[in-house]
Amino acid sequence: MRVLIADDEPPARAKLRRLLAREPDAEVVGEAADGEATVAAIETLRPDLVLLDVQMPRLDGFGVVERLGAMRMPPVIFVTAHDTHAIRAFEVHALDYLLKPVSPERFHHAMTRLAASGAAGETAAPRPGLAGRLDALLQAVGRSGGYAGQLLVEDGRRALFLRVERIDRLHAERNYVRVVAGAESFRLRGTLAALLARLDPGQFLRIGRSDVVRLDAVKELHPWSHGDYRVVMRDGTELTWSRRYRARDERVFGGHAST
Repeated sequence: MRVLIADDEPPARAKLRRLLAREPDAEVVGEAADGEATVAAIETLRPDLVLLDVQMPRLDGFGVVERLGAMRMPPVIFVTAHDTHAIRAFEVHALDYLLKPVSPERFHHAMTRLAASGAAGETAAPRPGLAGRLDALLQAVGRSGGYAGQLLVEDGRRALFLRVERIDRLHAERNYVRVVAGAESFRLRGTLAALLARLDPGQFLRIGRSDVVRLDAVKELHPWSHGDYRVVMRDGTELTWSRRYRARDERVFGGHAST
C-alpha cells in the first residue's frame, strides 16, 4: 500500500511515518506540507492511500478533495484535531478519520479496516461509492465551493451573525478563539485551526501559533529580528509574523520579501 502523508506539522508527519513503519504492507511514497502540494503529489505519485490533515495552509483537506474532484481521489483517511462538525460528517458518510493526537491502536485499527475493505490499491479504477461519500461530506461540512460568509459569535451578553469582512484578526485563547472586529470583540469555542479551515485563505493569513489576520485589515509590514516581521494593523495593533509561518506562506504572495 503506497501511502502519501499530508500534514503541515513536521512532528505530526514524523509520527505518522513511525506508525506506518509498524504496518507490514505499507510504504510511504511521499509527504506534503500544504494543500497545493498535496494535490500535486496525488496527481504525480498516484498513492493507494492519503492520510489527509483537515487543517492545512493554502488548501485545507476538504479543499484538496474539491480541487481534484471526488472521482479522482484515492482512498483517504482524514486526520483532524477536535473539529466536532467534521467528525460527525465523517461518521455519517462512513469515511474514516483519525483524531489528533493519533494513538497507535486507533491507527492500526483504521489501517486494518481499510485493508479488509479492499479499497486501497485500486486507484486506477473509478470508485463511485467513495466519490459519492466524499461529495456528500463536502456538502455536510458546508464546503460546496465556498467558505463561511458569517460566523455566529457571542460577547457574553448576546449572540449575532458577524460577517467575515468585518473581522480584523483572530487570537487563540486556550479553548476559545477571540474574534476582533473594529472596537468589538467576541469569543468562539474551538481551535484556531478549525476556524481557519472555514475561512477563505485568500482573505485570512495565519501569522503565528496564536494569531490570524484578515489581509485587508493589515496596514503595513516591517522587517524585524531573525526573519520575523512586525505586522501593523489598521487599528494600530502590532503583531509578529513569525519566520516559520512566513517561510511557509509568503510564496503565495509572489516570492520572498526583501529583508
